Amino acid sequence: MRWSRYFLPTLREVPAEAEVISHQLMVRAGMIRKLAAGIYSYLPFGLRALKKVREIIREEMNRKGALEVYLPVVQPAEIWQESGRWQLYGKELLRFKDRHARDFCLGPTHEEVITDIVRKEVKSYRQLPLNLYQIQTKFRDEVRPRFGLMRGREFEMKDAYSFDKDEEGANKSYQDMYDAYCRIFERCDLNFRAVEADTGPIGGSYSHEFMVLADTGEDIVVGCDTCSYAANMEKAEVRRESIETQGVEMKELEKIYTPQVKTIQDLTTFLSAKPDQMVKTLIFQVDGRPVAALVRGDHEINPVKLKNLLGADVVEMADEETVRRITGAPIGFTGPVGLKGIEIIADFAVQGMVNFITGANEVDRHLKNVNLNRDFKVDRFADIRQAMEGDLCPRCETGRLKITRGIEVGHVFKLGTKYSKAMGATFLDADGKEKYIIMGCYGIGVGRTVAAAIEQNHDENGIIWPFPIAPFHVLILPVNMTDSRMVETAEKIYQELLAEGVEVLLDDRDERPGAKFKDADLIGIPLRITVGNLAVSEGKVEIKFRKTGEVEKVPVNEVTQRIKAILSAQLK
Repeated sequence: MRWSRYFLPTLREVPAEAEVISHQLMVRAGMIRKLAAGIYSYLPFGLRALKKVREIIREEMNRKGALEVYLPVVQPAEIWQESGRWQLYGKELLRFKDRHARDFCLGPTHEEVITDIVRKEVKSYRQLPLNLYQIQTKFRDEVRPRFGLMRGREFEMKDAYSFDKDEEGANKSYQDMYDAYCRIFERCDLNFRAVEADTGPIGGSYSHEFMVLADTGEDIVVGCDTCSYAANMEKAEVRRESIETQGVEMKELEKIYTPQVKTIQDLTTFLSAKPDQMVKTLIFQVDGRPVAALVRGDHEINPVKLKNLLGADVVEMADEETVRRITGAPIGFTGPVGLKGIEIIADFAVQGMVNFITGANEVDRHLKNVNLNRDFKVDRFADIRQAMEGDLCPRCETGRLKITRGIEVGHVFKLGTKYSKAMGATFLDADGKEKYIIMGCYGIGVGRTVAAAIEQNHDENGIIWPFPIAPFHVLILPVNMTDSRMVETAEKIYQELLAEGVEVLLDDRDERPGAKFKDADLIGIPLRITVGNLAVSEGKVEIKFRKTGEVEKVPVNEVTQRIKAILSAQLK
């Protein structure tokens, strides 16, 4: 491809609306352009990278026996009402009516559609297992689309759905997809980690997220420094620490005056006490009923853990009016002592505390020397807090948890019979008995994977493409387009590489050398062949590796073989 005939509009300045590096570089490198909030057009250079990721995904899905389909973006409300998600999915589901006033939505995912197909076509255990996948446009009406392709409203996703006759088969399908995802991200040459995750609005009993590790990632990854345990922050477990309190004398309960002291930080200063000597009491509305959740003062509540513990659909902080009604005091002075008619759930870390500080359920008052069982009772203890750096690993005896950041690019779920029961997807087993099909679902953000690769692979000058997903593998850069010998040499190399099937871009623009070199670094093609004065004087060109900056001087008649050898090693 010749740059002069290619549509590659690069930009010198950073776009004002681009917050993260991948968004900035994808716009500057002529990969994408914004049409509306969270909606982007892919230009040729960006589409080439997208196609590379698609092809890797297809090869690995096909390797595991999955079959490709293509499902409608527009979906009728009826199937969503059957699954129960029409009401539960929220405002991210873009709903509309057709000319006949029938309700439809733009698909954010396709569990309902694929289940509808399978329930109509699969009748016998002999037709199972089955795994169907597609690479298709999705739409989720994000309240705050941002970060370019990281959190857009319209995006491309590979979604797959497995159907099995029993748990053994479902577990195998899940493991097959887990293994396929590992191969996909390994082949994309990404540094990633599979982490345990909450199932969220998709539902199901078990899931893993695939995180590309990057300092700029918006997701938090919690992992053990010793074993393989890893989870996202919503799911990360914390092992109970044994605290020796035997023989510690319980002091007399004391009410103290704490004017305008509403936060742990304020209380720490006012009482010259440490946060781990305090207990925070938070009032939540759980499916419409109030629940009190207790965590140590230096810990944070994890609402997802609380939601899962209670099997709830909606968990949200109670408003000021509700807190006053339940406790008799405004937010900031809530405590467990004297609470009535409300379930009290405490984190395991609270269980070993003695003589701690809480709110007194009175304005400008707190309690000192509060103790469990003597002053109040807890209905149940559970792991309901967020994990922290240095916490004990829940899986091994010696490990400690470390916090890193990542970008979610894939998610695999064990759905069980959530959708098959709701929508009547059944089959007849070998004994002629009707049973529900057991399902799994598996998604990869295609554009997000490209963006994550850039977040992980860039420098101050631009993108550094991993070879497997680079839009082109080689850039030929003749320094002076008015020098016929340079132009002829560049053309010779270009034609030879094309004949060998190498993906090559020839920068034949009549631009200043400085501008060409800046663009070369910006778009990040892995190998750059510079045809300059050396080609004229010594018959040699420079091959530069974008990632390392390493430069090789190679005779012109050996360039093609050297490029082929490099690509053979990088693309094996």
